[in-house]
Amino acid sequence: MLRGRAAFLFDLDGTLVDSVYQHVLAWKEALDREGIELAVWRIHRKIGMSGGLFTRILLRETGIEITEERVARLRRWHAEAFSRRAEAGGVRPLPGARELLDWLTEAGLPWAIATSGRMQTAAHNLEALGVDPAKVPVITRDDVRHAKPDPDLFLAAAERLGVDIHHALVLGDSIWDMLAAQRCRALGVGLLSGGYGQEELERAGAFRVYEDPADLLYHIDEVAARD
Repeated sequence: MLRGRAAFLFDLDGTLVDSVYQHVLAWKEALDREGIELAVWRIHRKIGMSGGLFTRILLRETGIEITEERVARLRRWHAEAFSRRAEAGGVRPLPGARELLDWLTEAGLPWAIATSGRMQTAAHNLEALGVDPAKVPVITRDDVRHAKPDPDLFLAAAERLGVDIHHALVLGDSIWDMLAAQRCRALGVGLLSGGYGQEELERAGAFRVYEDPADLLYHIDEVAARD
């Protein structure tokens, strides 16, 4: 258990907002538009890492030539496809997400959001969650040199909060979140709401795994204590 003012650093997609599979379908649409055939399950296994790294890995796996123009085009088409789904009401907070954030605020525990997505796509999720980036620290891919599985996002979030990263919890739904947590020497807490299994998250470094934000809030005393 972390004592004192433990900081909570949240991933966004699949951790607080039910948007992982919307991203999967948006990437599938972008890849199809580019004429790249790839099974949906292969796309899902990469969700959570940075979009640039994501596209480069997929293109390398398919043996297709990687160019900056192709990567930029895929990223733009993904953002457009995801925005359509979000605007159609396809993105909602996960059970207990708002209640968990409210509890942390009332308990005086600092929290921030660190997402591999750029603000162009993250804005839809933040709006659905009811989080105002002007009032809450939100770190996106636009703010750091490297996104997950590199630790930059969470390091920047801890710095924005003014807390020691070693006293922070990284909460995420993917193995990329847990790897990033290990690399910045924070404690990783996994959620099953992104589609990864408990054993996968634990092997990647999660010291606790919960179903979703509601389950985490129910067991909040296992991971944090108020001052």
